[in-house]
Amino acid sequence: MAGTNDEHDTGRGFWYGAAAYGMWGLFPLFWPLLEPADAADILANRMVWSLVAVALMLLVQRRWAWIRPLLSQPRRLALVALAAAVISVNWGVYIWGVNSGHVVETSLGYFINPLVTIAFGVLLLRERLRRAQWVAVGIGAAAVAVLTVGYGRLPWIALTLALSFATYGLLKKKVALGGQESFALESAAMFPFALGFLISLQIRGEGSFGHAAGSGSAWAHSGLLVLSGVITAIPLLCFGAAAVRVPLTTLGLLQYLAPVFQFLIGITVFHESMPPARWAGFALVWAALAVLTFDALRRVRSDRTALAAAAAAATGQPAATAPEDAPAPSAVTR
Repeated sequence: MAGTNDEHDTGRGFWYGAAAYGMWGLFPLFWPLLEPADAADILANRMVWSLVAVALMLLVQRRWAWIRPLLSQPRRLALVALAAAVISVNWGVYIWGVNSGHVVETSLGYFINPLVTIAFGVLLLRERLRRAQWVAVGIGAAAVAVLTVGYGRLPWIALTLALSFATYGLLKKKVALGGQESFALESAAMFPFALGFLISLQIRGEGSFGHAAGSGSAWAHSGLLVLSGVITAIPLLCFGAAAVRVPLTTLGLLQYLAPVFQFLIGITVFHESMPPARWAGFALVWAALAVLTFDALRRVRSDRTALAAAAAAATGQPAATAPEDAPAPSAVTR
């Protein structure tokens, strides 16, 4: 009976993860609805309403006990503030990229993010790479060179998104705080600057909140700005629910849903151009990710087999065979 409940919980976790990455992948359909507000205006509203949304969630859940101990740890608070600044850059470039007709390039940023994260592990954390990881990073570097030719410039939007998100992940690892809690602190750190910026826009008569956008009504536009905070918080909650229910390998595979959706939206909805050189560059990126995924699944299989053998040796039982213990790419295991 316990096994059935465990499998049910894992299945729920899979769908929570799919929902989180699916919603993130659909974001390019939302930000254009806020035009003609510019990216800075949209970003500031997103920061302000994100804090409101996550504060209401914490209030309903009565999750406040973690705040007081954290206030006596200035180093962690400083890292949270730095993480907030980095994710602000990421959000701002992403919104600008989507609303400027570069949806495909924004998807590229999240495709190459795992490769940048691996590079950070080598350069900053002195981690040792396996051969397959070196191959993937090398293919990724070649992809950037090909895409530079394809775009006629360095793909700076994609690189900024990948570098900022990898830095954000590194900082969150050092902070070691739960997703909802860290998001609340990051939103609080961004809030005074965002609110001050919005007030200055309103005073100058340049703010979009409370004013009509395009042919829409002022109420509808303002409602969408408020909604930007809600749609920022909901995927985070789904991700948090998934993270405690499914293995990291499963989340690692699910993370590709977001850039895949973004890429397809850029091609099919916004009809962005994809000349042969760009297809070649993307193909190299996808090849690098395929190498990474295969290596990660093989490593998990090897680790599970070793654990099963160790457990069998300790109990005197015969070890299970590797295929029974190994997770398949399409399966959800715990």
